[in-house]
Amino acid sequence: MPTLPSLGGLRGRGNGRGRLRPPVPVPLSAYIVDCAVYVDGKRLPGRWTHAEAIKEVRRRRDGFVWIGLHEPDEQQIQGIAEAYGLHELAVEDAVQAHQRPKLERYDDTLFMVLKTLRYAEHESPTTANEIVETGELMAFLGVDFIITVRHGGHSGLARLRRELDEDAEQLSNGPAAVLHAITDHVVDQYLEVSSAVEDDIEEMETRVFAPRTQVSAEQIYLMKREVLELRRAVMPLAAPVRRLAEGFTRLVPDEVRSYFRDVDDHLTTVSERVAAYDELLTTLVDATVAKISLQQNTDMRKITAWAAMITVPTMIAGIYGMNFDYMPEVHTKFGYPVVLVVILLACLLLYRIFRKNKWL
Repeated sequence: MPTLPSLGGLRGRGNGRGRLRPPVPVPLSAYIVDCAVYVDGKRLPGRWTHAEAIKEVRRRRDGFVWIGLHEPDEQQIQGIAEAYGLHELAVEDAVQAHQRPKLERYDDTLFMVLKTLRYAEHESPTTANEIVETGELMAFLGVDFIITVRHGGHSGLARLRRELDEDAEQLSNGPAAVLHAITDHVVDQYLEVSSAVEDDIEEMETRVFAPRTQVSAEQIYLMKREVLELRRAVMPLAAPVRRLAEGFTRLVPDEVRSYFRDVDDHLTTVSERVAAYDELLTTLVDATVAKISLQQNTDMRKITAWAAMITVPTMIAGIYGMNFDYMPEVHTKFGYPVVLVVILLACLLLYRIFRKNKWL
């Protein structure tokens, strides 16, 4: 059976003469969410390309450029990297994503990676397959520019940009103020997600310790996996934020450094919460396993008790089924009722003993 040509093959076909055309390049504007020039904390009117924006700032020798990108490929970001002097290793990390939170310095440029989080709404934590959704946010910080690269559908910065556009005093501190606002925004998301996860853990804890409720250990392990996602986003970010708060680079002025200390305090709060969640879930796993073991022991006692009571009539019936001539009460008129009464009394006696010992 012939196979259909791939989409890439169709893009490369000519006009029937057998010539191949190169794939149509996607313009950089498809990946740029916004590009703006800020002078004295105010956004200049008009639409700017990345090259025009940085030329305008350097011509004025004042202000900075903020470019927002969404999941660009290596070819599309290359023009910006050349115009703004971005290091090739940082560009590679920004394109490939799947990086852990970190802060690196390349000459006069900082490269920061943050994990974004979003709480996935669900009916119950005992039935949900996913509780925390993750994304990534990278930022290139220079003297007169900041470039943000987003990966994921929930890490948008449009609302944050609108809020900053109305706060000229904060933007007057330069691109480092934007980096602080982004970091603060991400950490605030951590606080919201951790609070929602805490509610789920409390609900699961209530169900685990409530009588006659069934919570599987697998579901608690799923919750531990989601908490691990939180941990991977929160814990590695502590060192980069602390370095920014301590002012290890001149790209972060003293006015902005104090704000990073506040972000560091919030991040510490989230870190303590996540550590407590992990310990609590470990306790819930142990409690669930103990509860399952106790239930199994109870079921085994019940099975043993019923088996013992069934053994009595089975044993007596087995004896009388041997067909010997000289069996007790075989030729007695009331032998059959007597045997039935003996079986019933023996079963009632065993039932009472097992009930007294709480086996039934």
